[in-house]
Amino acid sequence: MDNLGYGLTQVKPGATPSYDDWVDLVVDFLAYEQSRDDRPIVLYGLSAGGMLTYHVAAKAPRGALRGIVAMTFLDQRNQQVRDESSHDLLTARIGAPFMGLAARTPAGRPMYPMSLAGKMSALANNPDAMKVFMKDRISAANWVSVRFLDRYLNYAPAVEPADFDACPVLLTQPVEDRWSPHHLSLPALSRIIKVPVDTVMLDNAGHYPLEEPGLQQLQDAIADFVTHHTA
Repeated sequence: MDNLGYGLTQVKPGATPSYDDWVDLVVDFLAYEQSRDDRPIVLYGLSAGGMLTYHVAAKAPRGALRGIVAMTFLDQRNQQVRDESSHDLLTARIGAPFMGLAARTPAGRPMYPMSLAGKMSALANNPDAMKVFMKDRISAANWVSVRFLDRYLNYAPAVEPADFDACPVLLTQPVEDRWSPHHLSLPALSRIIKVPVDTVMLDNAGHYPLEEPGLQQLQDAIADFVTHHTA
């Protein structure tokens, strides 16, 4: 699903969504789906959507989800995660605290290019795909508010990983991911001990796992996970 500020989702003119709104929107979407369909729900998150699945599972009512799957779980409160996934070290160490101050003033409303906030150049390993992504204003060429970036970097989940027991977790990690390699998911996943946590490595795949055999491995891993936890 497209979230606020991305894709084809329309946002009210003058509104400045924050990352908190992203979490609330998906929680509300789950409630809506459950009101009309009693089939079990599993969330999958790509890129920043990965940690979003965790934040939603931590906040959603008990039993709302049977599982969460992501290609990365980045807890941006961790300094190493922030250092390695930001556009550069200066942005991580100086830009992020500045955004925190600006977000509490009218200066939090101006828009900031995502290509300068994160390692958008590592979004995909396919050069032709990157040419498309980097021209797409509703995708990689998008701009978000300073307020959004501050909340994304500092969001505290409703339940911390050490106490998380909402549902099983699956990490589908691209082996050739140059933006969020496997070790950056460990600060979050290593603390989840009350539910099963599994990892499947996607061979030859980049951050957006377009390549084979990783793409097929992704499909198979999700199918197995869903079958096992929704039977």
